[in-house]
Amino acid sequence: MKTPYDPRHIKRKKAIKNLFRWSFRSKQKIENKLAQEVLAHQEKIDKIIAESAPDWPIEQINRVDLAILRLAIHELLIVKKEPPKVIIDEAVELAKRYGSEKSSSFVNGVLGTVLKKIKK
Repeated sequence: MKTPYDPRHIKRKKAIKNLFRWSFRSKQKIENKLAQEVLAHQEKIDKIIAESAPDWPIEQINRVDLAILRLAIHELLIVKKEPPKVIIDEAVELAKRYGSEKSSSFVNGVLGTVLKKIKK
């Protein structure tokens, strides 16, 4: 059962915080390994986000939501360690905690679209 003390949850939280910070200062060095991995694939990930949320240009997406989406898509398409349901659930929980009132439904919708594309 997932808890706030689960090492995977803590690792994701740290990565989200680093990705969020990086969105303001892209020249800064990122110490977090998971965030570095996400940023190494950022172009590919951002293209997937743009295709999955066509009404929302990347520049208009809330930076917290964008950080969460980048991490979740990285885990869904590149890492592929956890089941998609677990990754999406964790992303939605992070969006509820750190995002706006509508963040969790936005993140869930975008990741649902990504998952449908993966299954095709």
